[in-house]
Amino acid sequence: MLDKSSPAPVGRALYHGGGWHHPASGRYSATLNPGLNEAICEVAEAGAADVDAAVAAAREAFRNWRRVAPLERGRILKAMAEVVRKNARELAGLDAQNCGNPITEMLGDANIAAAQLDFFGGLVTEMKGDTIPMGPDALNLSVRQPLGVVARILAFNHPFMFCAGKIAAPLAAGNVVIVKPPEQAPLSSLRLAELVEGLLPPGVFSVLPGGREAGAALACHPGVDKVALIGSVPAGRAVMRAASETIKPVLLELGGKNALIAFADADPDAVADAMIGGMNFTWCGQSCGSTSRAFLHEAIYEEVLAKVPAKVARFVPGIPTEPATTMGAIISGTQHERILGFIASARAEGARLVTGGGVPGAPELAKGFYVEPTVFADVTPAMRIAREEIFGPVLAVARWRDEAAMLEEVNSVEYGLTCSIWTHDLGKAHRTAMEVEAGFVWINEVSKHFLGAPFGGWKQSGIGREECLGELIAFTQEKNIHVSLKQGKP
Repeated sequence: MLDKSSPAPVGRALYHGGGWHHPASGRYSATLNPGLNEAICEVAEAGAADVDAAVAAAREAFRNWRRVAPLERGRILKAMAEVVRKNARELAGLDAQNCGNPITEMLGDANIAAAQLDFFGGLVTEMKGDTIPMGPDALNLSVRQPLGVVARILAFNHPFMFCAGKIAAPLAAGNVVIVKPPEQAPLSSLRLAELVEGLLPPGVFSVLPGGREAGAALACHPGVDKVALIGSVPAGRAVMRAASETIKPVLLELGGKNALIAFADADPDAVADAMIGGMNFTWCGQSCGSTSRAFLHEAIYEEVLAKVPAKVARFVPGIPTEPATTMGAIISGTQHERILGFIASARAEGARLVTGGGVPGAPELAKGFYVEPTVFADVTPAMRIAREEIFGPVLAVARWRDEAAMLEEVNSVEYGLTCSIWTHDLGKAHRTAMEVEAGFVWINEVSKHFLGAPFGGWKQSGIGREECLGELIAFTQEKNIHVSLKQGKP
């Protein structure tokens, strides 16, 4: 059942062309509250025919939206930001119930989304071209124009933040956007469609809840000009394959198996705090940027580990809609079993359990999908928890002595999203930051994003950068125009 403070969206169908539509197949499926393992309501499932209809409406809308003056588009985005702020608590409540993350964190997500709408709304005049010197008889210039129809396929860990925040750059650039919200948590995206109805012209913003069929249809559709995904590496590969059929560009923010590196001179207490903060235990470690591998120099190894249980104790699994809850639920039963499987493999392979490792015993949590915040020490490179992305509340800690060997191990995985480095030696910090194969590096900091700073991964953690001017530019295409100023015949 849905919490009375956050009613389900009136529209649980498909939103495109400025209106609500039943799916062509007639399929609706239950969306769950993972904290209680109960159905909230039924939501439409978009299929290929629905994608065709939404794309047709979006292409028609693009003809006019692209001609809206940039400053006017910026004004509309800022008006959307105000709508989000006004309704932030309701939206946070929907996400807390539908994806299992604590409501306090989801309120922060809503405010971050509003900030992104404001940010990109203020960047609309920065889509600038260049002029190239050609002498007195010619003018050569480049301009940036929108791509057309953009599909954004979203992940379940920050449903509303990804929906409202990730439409900002393409809309600011003059594109129209079709969002496929996460199959597990579509409600806040549908509610956003209701809330902003009338601010955007019909067809400029569409929401198509559904599963793989809808995502695949969007990725390969000839009427979609770019597809952006936040998801797993296998999902990223599938999107790239589908997009290749029409040679459309992709923007991919994928998985991570990120490292926290602590040198011998780092403060043990600060490192212990960073390890726990970097794991994002609040939302059960379900974050691609989580620093789920900690490499501690042997000089501080045991001292840091001794501090970990007390710091982890701040995170107690609880009902996600309760404001006091500090750690939420896992998104699904399938993922819950997968995480417990990783914990079992770590025990079998000889890792030392520092804290956690089970499911909470509170009776009110018995039906939901909960896992204790878990830390393993003495992890070696051969163990599964050292190599594979768990996407759960499991931190793997390794001891190191030789810097070169440690860096080789840090860089040995296929991922390269984030890295956190802890030392008071500025030279060591910069040298290590240059050596790690990751797209976003913190020094004596962890977990934070900074609006305007490019976020994205190396290797199989993704393609492209977000949360910055580069994201806006990535939703444009460049055109060169040459003008002859000669008199008479050319």
